Amino acid sequence: MEQELIQEVETNSRKKRKDVRMEKEAKKEQTIYDLPGVGAATAEKLMAVGYTDLMSIAVASPAELIEATGMGDAVAKKLIAIARSSLEMGFESGEELLKRREKVIRIKTGSNALNSLLGGGFETGAIVECFGEFGSGKTQIGHALAVAVQSVEKDAVAVYIDTENTFRPERIIQLAKGAGMDTDEALRNIKVARAYNSDHQMLLAEKVEDLIKKQGLNVKLVVVDSLTAHFRAEFIGRGTLADRQQKLNKHMHTLAKLADMYNFCVYVTNQVMAKPDMFFGDPTQAIGGHIVAHASTFRVYLRKGKKGTRVAKLVDSPNMPESECGFYVDESGIKDVE
Repeated sequence: MEQELIQEVETNSRKKRKDVRMEKEAKKEQTIYDLPGVGAATAEKLMAVGYTDLMSIAVASPAELIEATGMGDAVAKKLIAIARSSLEMGFESGEELLKRREKVIRIKTGSNALNSLLGGGFETGAIVECFGEFGSGKTQIGHALAVAVQSVEKDAVAVYIDTENTFRPERIIQLAKGAGMDTDEALRNIKVARAYNSDHQMLLAEKVEDLIKKQGLNVKLVVVDSLTAHFRAEFIGRGTLADRQQKLNKHMHTLAKLADMYNFCVYVTNQVMAKPDMFFGDPTQAIGGHIVAHASTFRVYLRKGKKGTRVAKLVDSPNMPESECGFYVDESGIKDVE
């Protein structure tokens, strides 16, 4: 009798595990066509603007879905709620988050000091902002990362959104030679787009998802050089400040969301201004205010050092102490100061 009870408990336990597994598999296989209220026409509209799976809908806002499809507010909220429940987007333990953090890749420069400053390199799933005056090394780091990222994973691709006409393929060839890489392949694995205004820049950031989904590219780095140039030129005067900040906020939100979803690093350069009311200390301040500051995971202030060197100061980080280091840039890349 006791043996029969044990067998019955084991059978029920196996059945429950099987039911849970089947339920999870069913949830994983769901598409946007399975969402209630989504017909073929609505699904096609959603897919045409990039909402191709449940995750993209789950992380969208109702306003974004309304703008894309013309559906009502109540329907948009319902779709997002169902997509989130299907993906079980809730709380997770610190232990689970730590395991997920194991997927983070750190892109290393040629300077060990600069790598250590950021906890081992420029990490994926995060936005790293470097700001400083002209000639402080911001663009040089962007070029160096575009080459270095190709060594972290097979077929890794860098996307370079150029807003100031600063990307130079000749520099990529120099850096690739310095790293012992094939120069043609290094250039082939960098996708460059010139942004002509702030709206174009924001559109290009959104198109990164198409490179991953439609073209199957393994994007591991997105460089925006520079982040604020167009916004600064187009929104002049205090009367336009609110509009500028709202657009910047949306742009940074898009970059942060894509970086987290597809585990790539976003490296943005930022311009600076001098505060006229600053009588003591360094008057240099980054453009973009609190919007850019809060959206960036890591913030690095670059300035010119002695004898052609550069100084990088970690201003903000979620896990690293504030510190600084020196490095220099030569033809073959970024190096430590001896």
